[in-house]
This record gives sequence, structure tokens and C-alpha cells, in this order.
Amino acid sequence: MKKWAPSKWTVGLAVLFALFVLLLGRFAYTNAEINGIVRDIEDRGRTPASGGKTKHVVMISQELDNPFWRTIEKGARDAAEQYNIKLEYSGPYRNNIEEQAELFGKAIAGKPDGILIQGIRSEAYNKQIDQAVEQGIAVLTVDTDSPDSRRLSYVGTDNVESGRQLGELVAKAYEGRSASIGMVIGSYEAGNQQQRLEGFRSVVDAEPNLKIVEVGVSNISRIQATQAAEHMLRSREGINVMVGTSALDALGILQASKSLNKQEQVRIFGFDDLTETREALARKEIEATVIQKPYTMGFRSVEMLNRYFQGETLPSVSFTRIDILNPQNVGTAVAP
Repeated sequence: MKKWAPSKWTVGLAVLFALFVLLLGRFAYTNAEINGIVRDIEDRGRTPASGGKTKHVVMISQELDNPFWRTIEKGARDAAEQYNIKLEYSGPYRNNIEEQAELFGKAIAGKPDGILIQGIRSEAYNKQIDQAVEQGIAVLTVDTDSPDSRRLSYVGTDNVESGRQLGELVAKAYEGRSASIGMVIGSYEAGNQQQRLEGFRSVVDAEPNLKIVEVGVSNISRIQATQAAEHMLRSREGINVMVGTSALDALGILQASKSLNKQEQVRIFGFDDLTETREALARKEIEATVIQKPYTMGFRSVEMLNRYFQGETLPSVSFTRIDILNPQNVGTAVAP
């Protein structure tokens, strides 16, 4: 019987296939090496939180899509990327203290490495903070403090000082003249709003020609700010100054003054620098606004957590800068 023998063609195909497999393997190995080098290069720009382990941090905002808090989130995310920290952002869809506390409780149950929260003046909320700290979770307050709790640090504006500067703006504008002032604040419960009101009053109460005739609340809603301002302007004929202490208040006041045809009679002072606020300043529809540094708040809070994870002791308070915008300097770039 004749023995089968492979043809030269079959042998050639086998050799080519073997070479292909070898080259494919070599390519995969080289590609993996290149990817590893790229990852190493990328990682050199980051400082791992601790021992190379990725830390998990939760940030709970006052209101999920509030422009001010979205800017805080942006700063926090940039810092989280730099320090190789996983950041989770959440918050109530509308300003709601009970929902904030509920989200905080859920975050604690998830046992992250750190939690960034807006402080609330509430004994129950302080107990939640203390509970988190007792479980080994690092808690920092951002934008508003809870100083009577065991939080590690507060990062944000010196709100009493910012309110004082807002008062100085009004006092300077009405030096020697009388002013009846209507105020719209973001919330009666929020510590930062109460502190701004306190700082503002400390200046106004020392000026005999200045008087606060009514204080309304917006619940950090432009619609409610407009409603509160309309009510004051209808019921208080003598009001010639209106002041807002949260980001949407001055815009709501401006809308109310226009709808009642009183924009020529009322001078408006506000807080924060949303795009519309800057545009109104440029048109001289708003006299001035005190601006905070929300991006810096977010970035610094994550940066400080990273330092804590590496064993550093944090300062009890880290105040961010305050600036004043007016029609004369509104076109100038201001650091975030």
C-alpha cells in the first residue's frame, strides 16, 4: 500500500501559518508593552491617594443641577482625576434638607472612604456626620459648615465676611442718603445664608440712613426669588435697594423690577456670577455682586481628602477667596 506524504504546497501552508501565529503573538505582546508604557506615563501625572489604592468619595450637593454646585462638582472631578480618586456626585433635584439627609444616610451605608457634604444647622444632621466619622469615613463640609459636628474640615467662603462686604457695597453707594432695603435670601435653614444675613446686618445696623424693611426667601429658586421680590415691591412702596444672597436671587429681583416697571427706582446687589448675572452687570442692571470660588471649593475639598488619606492633619477651616464684580470690571477674567 502506498504511504501518504504531504505535498510541498501543504508543507508551505503549514510553515506560513506557523509564522503568522508567531508574528501575531509578538504583535500582541508588543502592543501590551506599549499600553503599559502609556499607562505609566499617564499615572506619573497623578498622585495616588494612598498606597496606590483608589479611594471612593461621595459628594452630596444642595441641589443636583444648581449651576453653583455643578461648578463645585467640576472642580472636585478635576481633582479626583489628578489624585486617582473615584468621585460619586449626587443631590436632591430640588432644595430639600430632608432628602439631603436621606442621601447622606445612604452614602454612609455604602461605606465610602470620604464624604463631601453641604453642612446643615441641625442636631440630627450633626449626629449623622458624627456617625460617619465613628465608622472611619472622612467627612468634609463644603460651601456651608456644620461646626458643632465632628467633621474634619470646612472648605468654602467665610460667609459672615461675604455678607459684610455686601453690606459695605450698599453703604458706600448710599453714603449720606437714605435707603430702604428689601432682602431675598436663599433659605432660612441654611447656615451660609444666615451668616451672610448676619454679616450684612452688622454693617447696615451701624448706618442710621440704612434700614432693612423686609427679608424674603427664594429656596434657591429663581421663580421664588421673583415672587418674593414682587411681593416686597408691591407692598413696600419705599424700597429703593434690593439685595440677594444666593446665586439666583438678584436675577429674580431684576425680573420682578422689570415686570413692575421699577427697574429705574431700585438698585440691585447680588451674590455669585452666573452668566446672566455678568450680562446684567455689563448692562448696568445690577450694581455689584459678591462672587465666590465654587470651582476652588470642589478642587480643594478633594485635594484635602487626598492629603488626609496620606496621613496629614487637616486645618479645621479652609476659606476660599471672595471678589467683587461691578459694571467696571465685569469684563475682566476672574480666577475660579
